[in-house]
This record gives sequence, C-alpha cells and structure tokens, in this order.
Amino acid sequence: MPYVDRQNRICGFLDIEDVENSGKFLRRYFILDTQQGSLLWYMDNPQNLPVGAKHVGFLSLTYISKVSDATKQRPKAEYCFVINAGMRKYFLQANDQQDLVEWVNALNNATKITVPKSSDSVHSESQKLTSNGNKKQVPYKTEIIAGVAVVTQTQQDGEVGHSVAGEKLGLRKPPNRPPYLHTRAGQDQAVIKAGYCVKQGALMKNWKRRYFVLEQNSMSYFKSDLEKEPLRIILLKEVHKVQECKHSEIMMRDNLFEVVTTSRTFFVQADSPEEMHGWIKAISGAIVAQRGQGRSAASMRQARRHSSPCIQRYTPRVTQGSTEGHSWAL
Repeated sequence: MPYVDRQNRICGFLDIEDVENSGKFLRRYFILDTQQGSLLWYMDNPQNLPVGAKHVGFLSLTYISKVSDATKQRPKAEYCFVINAGMRKYFLQANDQQDLVEWVNALNNATKITVPKSSDSVHSESQKLTSNGNKKQVPYKTEIIAGVAVVTQTQQDGEVGHSVAGEKLGLRKPPNRPPYLHTRAGQDQAVIKAGYCVKQGALMKNWKRRYFVLEQNSMSYFKSDLEKEPLRIILLKEVHKVQECKHSEIMMRDNLFEVVTTSRTFFVQADSPEEMHGWIKAISGAIVAQRGQGRSAASMRQARRHSSPCIQRYTPRVTQGSTEGHSWAL
C-alpha cells in the first residue's frame, strides 16, 4: 500500500511496463513527490541502495493528463492502471485492488494544480469589488485539470490548502487483515505469512532484500522466493519479543521492526506501515499459539500420569502344588 514517508512523499512498490506494449512488467519503488512535482521510480527503496543512486525513471506531474483503471485494456495484467502523459501511456500493476484505487486517487489528486491565493489578496479584492457594486462576494479557487481551467466556489477563505499530504491525496489506512494461509512448495507446515522485507546483516550491517516465510514453529528467510533452502531459520521458541523498532529515526529506516532472540536482534524493514504491523501481529500470534500448544501438551501428559490406573500383574495363588485361581486386579 502507498504510504507517506518522513519527507511527506507518497511511496510504495509497483510493477511498470518498462517498454510500451512489451507486456513485460518490472518491479520498481515509486516516490510521488508533490513538492517537486514529479513521480520517480527506483530499482529499490533508496534507503537500500548505495548513497547517490539515481532514479531509473522520471515523470513530471505537469505532463500527466489522466490516471485510470486499465484492467479492460490489459486483461492479462492483474490490477493494472494507466498513466496518460502526453504521447505515452504508462501501464502499471498494483499489488491488489485497494492498492490500485489508492494509487489512482493519489496520482489524480497530485496532478490537480491549485493556483495559490493568500487570504490578504482575497480580502482586498473582495473589498474592492464590494465598493464598486455592493455585490455579495464568494471566495473561489482555480484549478488546472487536464489542461482546462476550472473555477470552483469554496466554503470559507481559510479552508483552501490546509490539508496534509496524506489527507490531500485521499490516502487512508486499510483495515487490518488476518494473516493469510497457504503452503510453500516442498514444505509440510502451513505458511502463516510470507513476503519480501529488507534485513540488516549481522557483521557488515548492510541491508539486503530477503524473502521471509513465517510458519507455525519458525520464521525463515531466503535469498528470493524461488529458493528452496533458507539462509537462516529462526525458531519461534527462541524469540523473546517482536516490536516496532524504537531506533528507526537513528537508523534512518521507515517501517522498521525488530525480532529479539536469545542470541541476536534481527532488524527488519517492511515496505509499508501496514506490512510492518502485519508482520508484528502475525509473528506475535504464532508465538502465542505455539506456547499455548506447548502448555496444553504438557498439562495433558501430566493429567495422564495422575489419572492412569495402576495395573497389577496376576499372581497365581499356589497352595500345596496346585493353582486355586487366577485373577487380574485393577
């Protein structure tokens, strides 16, 4: 999902058709900067790239005339939308339907150019016109939408231009979703949650993108989602706590959480605040479920020991060389 970063920019991952009409989509990290009036995309989150890494694509917001759903134009591309910019159409794929809607709304709202108007100028202009004709003056604003000037009435002078970036672009936090269940190929355990995150290395302290898989008893990370052998397996019984990282400002990382184990603290960066909270909730839930099962199994074993009847072996009573009877005593 798109989110607002520390610099008040809209950020998130999308797939873009690099060459028009090629049908080949590439994963890129997009930054919608309304202050600079541009849409940039990078190979990855710039925080994970070398210092000074340049963007691989750029689009000025002034060239964008319309952004709309393109699922009918590209039926094979799921959750596809199109950016119309001059003579070129940019086709992009979102992660899901909600992601598509939020990006389309954000881009359309960002391309609306509002002509700034100070309260002083509005007040002086109203006084001038009132002195000329005693007509009721109504504040208004002028917007350039798709090259057409649109004048609309506002309710109050002070209401124009006071919304923050997240509200202005119509972004909202999606509701918390339950962790999805599926099975990874070659594994017997049910997968609670899986996806890409960025992890800090143990020795070099560099950041690398890894594919994480959370299961009932462990969390593993792989070099990619195509790999079968994990780079490391973290047993949930060794995890003391998982929480949002308190040092994210110092480490200059958005959406950062930490997994504290007996031997090491793992710092993991998600792609969005929703993803970060989703991972924390899923891992915490798996730990609680595992420890609850462990306590239940131990109590059942203890109950069996206390409730099992003692069985005495039969002993024949022999008197004068003959057996009088055999019995089982319970």
